[in-house]
Amino acid sequence: MTAFTDIDSCATAESPAVLRVEEARTAILQHIETVSGWHKLALRDALNRVLFTEVIAPHNVPAHNNSAMDGYAVRSEDFVAERTVLQQVGSAFAGTPFIGDVSAGQCVRIMTGAVLPAGCDSVIMQEQTETDNDQIICHGEIKAGQNIRLIGEDLRAGDTVLSAGKRLTPADLGLLASIGQAEVTVYRQPRVAFFSTGDELRSLGEPLTPGDVYDSNRYTLFAMLNRLGVDIIDMGVITDSPEALRHALLQASNDADVVITSGGVSVGEADYIKQLLAELGEVHFWKIAMKPGRPLAYGKIADAHFFGLPGNPVSVMVTFYQFVQPALHKLAGTAVQEPLQLQVVAAETIRKRPGRFEFQRGLLRHNAANQLEVTISSEQGSGILHSMSHANCFILLDEECDGVAAGDLVTVQPFAGLI
Repeated sequence: MTAFTDIDSCATAESPAVLRVEEARTAILQHIETVSGWHKLALRDALNRVLFTEVIAPHNVPAHNNSAMDGYAVRSEDFVAERTVLQQVGSAFAGTPFIGDVSAGQCVRIMTGAVLPAGCDSVIMQEQTETDNDQIICHGEIKAGQNIRLIGEDLRAGDTVLSAGKRLTPADLGLLASIGQAEVTVYRQPRVAFFSTGDELRSLGEPLTPGDVYDSNRYTLFAMLNRLGVDIIDMGVITDSPEALRHALLQASNDADVVITSGGVSVGEADYIKQLLAELGEVHFWKIAMKPGRPLAYGKIADAHFFGLPGNPVSVMVTFYQFVQPALHKLAGTAVQEPLQLQVVAAETIRKRPGRFEFQRGLLRHNAANQLEVTISSEQGSGILHSMSHANCFILLDEECDGVAAGDLVTVQPFAGLI
């Protein structure tokens, strides 16, 4: 892998350049390649996995013209008046078709999903009919093709059902079942090892002494990773010592495709991650013009990609969603897509100074005029985690923005589809 220059990476104190958010994201993605390896899974086990090969429809879906509702299969040419009387000559059920042809003046009782009988081209719904023994009195007009599902209207034989790189959703599993596919070939899941650093961190259940805090970052990281369908290796909390961190980094890089740490990437005396990266692998240390989450370390240790996230809880989440998640998508074999962004009205003044891209946490909702508007969710400090818990979107304020007045349009990135 070719290392970035000092100007690009800000790897030294003599290099004052700071990358913009899009520059940092692009640079990371340029160094990510999809994992090798695949295996077959039963369809029930394939949710959220990534297709390794495209799937081709072996036959039409549906395989025959069929009724879209309960009613009567009819010939549209018999309907020449508001009131039409037909003779019922049989019934058709899903799985039990009517055998024979339907002639002029005849109809067949039909249930939803049943094969459309020969000679019929439409279905009149039950609510538009009355019965008189075997006479069916139909009210209203009907057009050819009404209330039927046509052969192959969902899939035609030879169509591409799903493309390689598709992350499988519940609808995808149903679609594959509709063509009779019991197994799918998927990429292996990327392996991600992560740990927190800091002598002040305590695991849940341990007592706190003055200066201690519970390690919340491991739980948010675990949850964010779990949603991405990766194999997770939780290595716990590693103390702030070069020896312990060196051992953890070497073990993680040997076991995983990606190593993620939280904390230890700033410039404090006990922040050893940067120097250990320089010792153990290739270093691309970036200071990104963003808030929160300015310090971010990216590099490689052996074949593993490394992301050193900041220690503040909100910074961890922002940097994960903006940089780590797109990288993991690409690593897993999925196409990297830009998250949904909307232009909405700012319901209040939003303060900001030019210079850095800010990801403020917001609450997106409809106002009394049914217009989407956004407000700040809470205090915006990088350690105030409830600002993420109470929010449903990021408010995106670029480097040049010097604040937003109430009533102005502002760009938001909804959490739905992102988080």
